[in-house]
Formats: sequence, structure tokens, C-alpha cells
Amino acid sequence: MKHPKHMRNSYIKLLTIVSIALFSIKGNAQQDPMYTQYMYNMSVINPAYAIDDMGMLNVGGIYRNQWAGMEGAPETATFFAHTPLTNRLEAGISIVHDEIGDIVKENNLYADVAYVLPVSESTKLSFGVKAGVTFFDADLTRLRTQQENDPAMQNISEAFPNFGVGTYLFGDNYYVGLSAPNLFTAKHLENETGLARLGEENIHYFLTGGYVFDLNPNLKLKPAFMMRGVEGAPLSVDITANFLLYNRFEAGIAYRLDETVSGLVNFRVTPELRIGYAYDYTTGNLGDYNDGTHEIMVLFDLDLLGLSKGYNVSPRFF
Repeated sequence: MKHPKHMRNSYIKLLTIVSIALFSIKGNAQQDPMYTQYMYNMSVINPAYAIDDMGMLNVGGIYRNQWAGMEGAPETATFFAHTPLTNRLEAGISIVHDEIGDIVKENNLYADVAYVLPVSESTKLSFGVKAGVTFFDADLTRLRTQQENDPAMQNISEAFPNFGVGTYLFGDNYYVGLSAPNLFTAKHLENETGLARLGEENIHYFLTGGYVFDLNPNLKLKPAFMMRGVEGAPLSVDITANFLLYNRFEAGIAYRLDETVSGLVNFRVTPELRIGYAYDYTTGNLGDYNDGTHEIMVLFDLDLLGLSKGYNVSPRFF
């Protein structure tokens, strides 16, 4: 006899894939991938993100295993690279691979360009655009529906153009950003009256911000927030508070309204390399059916031309 937990996981596989993980428009589930360590993944969310450090190449990756232990749960792998080209022009690329069970695979390829304007001696404002393409593959024959031999259940493989915009106000110890990383609607799967079908994804809007408080020479408090809005779904709000020790070790907690409580840690192994980990505990009903969400981050700050301000002079807090 199967263990009750195994039976429960098997039973909710279809629910996970069709009703939750496959981006229902009218439900509370996600459409774009979400991140707990969003403050270190800003170029994916906002094309206007700028590091304002000539000669520095910012390269990173985040792997997210959402709702671990639940069959068909989403997995997201992200790669990004970003660097200033001139004193006012910055550019970057990002690749986001999103996979849900053995049903859906989506690959997003983007290029970003940002123009940076000085507002004051210590404050700058940047405007950015993002352009790219999404490759969407879905094997709908694996889904069950209430209608036998449903002609809509077929293999789908298509590509869609993407275009996004954003603005980013920042100084040495703070930032505020507003962005819509994809202004074009894209196809996805939704569940309506128990039937799986292909639908369209609405535009997502992101408002982000963060600040660094110097509590003493060796301790800093780094609160941050991210608000995400999309038509037909509740407002998603993330609030994070991290403590930074000796500009090397960081630990904190995060709360996603009505969804998760998280713990975050990261360590600057060298001036060039930072590694991080976050764990999300689901506070809603789904918490009974999964083992939490794991997110791993790796960041490189590479001074390729020897022109950077330097780690000891101006560490990059976000």
C-alpha cells in the first residue's frame, strides 16, 4: 500500500500542472517566474538596472526549485550578464528557462540597453528597454481533461517576440525601480471549469526598492521590497530584511504576502564571487503538499579592464 503522502502527491500532480503551476489567469498562481533573491536578479526584472561601475562585468545565475517534493512542480534557471559600455550606456543579456513537470518548457532570450542620466552628484536615473524572444513548447497530450480525445490537447511549439521597458533611480546605497519586462502577451496554459486550454499571459508590472542602513562600521541593514501587479490576479508583495556583516556575510528573512516565509543567506567568498541560498516555506494550503522551495544564486563581479571603482571603495549592495 502506498504511503498517504505518496498517494497525495500523485493525486495533486494534475492539480499542480493544470490548476496551479500552469499560470491560471484567474487564480492566485504565478505567470512569470518569481524569485526570493530578486534584489540580485534585477536585470531580469528591470531593463533599466545599472551598476554604474565602468569596466565591471556582472555575471550571475539563479536556480529555483519551487514546491519541492510535489510532482510536476516548476523549475526555473536564470543566467544574466550586465556591464557598462560608456559612462551613460549599459547593456546586458538574460536567459530564463522555465520548466513545469514534463509538460511545458519555456525559454526566454533577452537583450537589454539602459541609458543613465546624472540627477545629482550621488543620484542617477536610468531608462531601459528589453527585447527578445520566447520559445514555448508544450506537450498537451500528457494532460487529462473532462473531454476524451480533446482536439485541443496536442503538441505546441511556437516562438513569440518580447519587448519591455523600465526606469531605475539609484544612488550608492539605495534604488527604486519601475518596470514592465514584457509588454507583449504570450501564450500559456490555463484551467477553466476543469478544462486545460491555451490562454494568454497578461502584462506584469514591477515596483522595486531597497536601502542600506549603516548600523555600525561592520553591520548594515538592507531592507528591500518588490510589488508585482498583473490584471486578474491579486497584488503580489515581497518584503525582505537582510543584515550584512563585514561586507561579506549576509542573512535575513522575507515574506511574500499570503504565500511564503523565507530565509536567505549569502557569502562573498572573494571580492569577485558571491554565493547565496534561499528557502521558502509555503504558508497557504499548498504547504501541506510540498517540502518548500529552494533557490541557489551565484554572482560574479569581474573587473575586466581594471577600471572598476573597486570592492573596498564601493561594494555593490544589490
